[in-house]
Amino acid sequence: MLRLVPLVAGWVLPVGPTAAQLNQVRAWPLGYGGLLPWRAATGSAGGGWRPVLKTPKGTRDHPPAHTALRDRLLAAVVTCFKRHGAAAIDTPVLELRETLMGKYGEDAKLIYELQDQGGELLALRYDLTVPFARYLAMNKITNMKRYHIAKVYRRDNPATTRGRYREFYHCGMWFAEPKYLSCARSLCCFFCPQDFDIAGQFDPMIPDAECLKIVHEILSDLQLGDFLIKVNDRRILNGIFAVCGIPESKFITTCCTVDKLDKVPWEEVRSEMVEEKGLSPEAADHIGEYVQLHGGLELIERLLQDPKLSQNKLAKEGLGDMKLLFEYLTLFGITGKISFDLSLARGLDYYTGVIFEAVLLQQENERVEEPMSVGSVAGGGRYDGLVGMFDPKGRKVPCVGVSIGIERIFSILEQRMKASGEKVRTTETQVLVATPHKHLLAARLKLISELWGAGIKAEMLYKKDPKLLKQLQYCEDTGIPLAAIVGEQELTDGVVKLRDVATRVEVDIPREKLVDEIRRRLEP
Repeated sequence: MLRLVPLVAGWVLPVGPTAAQLNQVRAWPLGYGGLLPWRAATGSAGGGWRPVLKTPKGTRDHPPAHTALRDRLLAAVVTCFKRHGAAAIDTPVLELRETLMGKYGEDAKLIYELQDQGGELLALRYDLTVPFARYLAMNKITNMKRYHIAKVYRRDNPATTRGRYREFYHCGMWFAEPKYLSCARSLCCFFCPQDFDIAGQFDPMIPDAECLKIVHEILSDLQLGDFLIKVNDRRILNGIFAVCGIPESKFITTCCTVDKLDKVPWEEVRSEMVEEKGLSPEAADHIGEYVQLHGGLELIERLLQDPKLSQNKLAKEGLGDMKLLFEYLTLFGITGKISFDLSLARGLDYYTGVIFEAVLLQQENERVEEPMSVGSVAGGGRYDGLVGMFDPKGRKVPCVGVSIGIERIFSILEQRMKASGEKVRTTETQVLVATPHKHLLAARLKLISELWGAGIKAEMLYKKDPKLLKQLQYCEDTGIPLAAIVGEQELTDGVVKLRDVATRVEVDIPREKLVDEIRRRLEP
């Protein structure tokens, strides 16, 4: 019989299981209820066994170059959020299971549920929007503009080449409004965490237009190539379903099916409506006449004159707001990148008004072997009723927000950098303190301490007597722009030889003026 004991990753069992035992036991139970796969340790005495070293499916490690690139990307997004006046918040990665359930429609099956923990049923957060709504209701907040960057978790089928993971960053911004105003609506977040939201009292479509402006600014600043921002309104879709004879009980499921139009042709969407969702072929065809339309103000004007939609209260209200939204977007000067697309549905249950999604357009001149399709890179939608689900008195706080797909954008930038051979600096070191002779470790330590004390980002090699050529090569390999060289003669003269690594030009700087000279050279 096998004796099973808790093990620490990296330990080797002195005696491994036999082949027959291994066929029966495919994993060694650990002391915390998890299962850790094991493999034979080749070349180890006694036929020991080692843990299989891998990350869970749909996750990955980020080496320094990846982390530096992602930090640069996040910094660009945060700069935009702050430019628009948002403050940062954070929420726990764990939520009560009941907080998350019933908010995501068919996607609820992707929520990671955890075992009972001390009488609480918990789950990993699926996005940052629902936790934000819970936060507002818990703290009775009715006025806030915030952004949030954090990891979220989805039990999805990962597609790493498309930036689709089970653990990924969400990044967005929300507006929350304290009460309903005339036709006021909100936007919500979608992908990898970086989210931007606003809570407060606003007139219709002003915060919604700002969310679209934010997406336009971020995608333009990142220089990812040509993009298009699709916009629609759930009220317009519900109005279409109503005039096509769809019962209200099937609005959400029909919406989820329509949402697949950006991935599969209309024939497949129609087939799902009829065969799986139980719609009549006539109703499906009627829906198809609307959801395949896209355009701008002209299309909005045409639909406002549609004999059926013009008689539907929801559709008329949504189209009126859409017209107002386009007027504001015209003032922002971004309508060239905006498309009113009736196929956009965004199948989450909590959307109530304007919804949008940004997609990158294929580039024929991409410097990669094969074009990369990563789907949506930003999205949002209005969710006026979500906060009310958590408020004891059901008080509604309309919210509007935007989320940026950091992981998907990162996948694009990562592949481009591989193709171009560009290197990413993994540190921010500004100066390497170097010595050209032996027995000068004390001089290096004293000088680097002075630089650290002055707020200069400095490094030195961890050798007592490194060769000068090796020190300078380290600067070139890691992108350090300056080298501060102190030798016996420099110590005697009271100077430091400051070397520009790129040009290899060296000048003697008086010791007391070194910090000022370094700062001057590093000024942007």
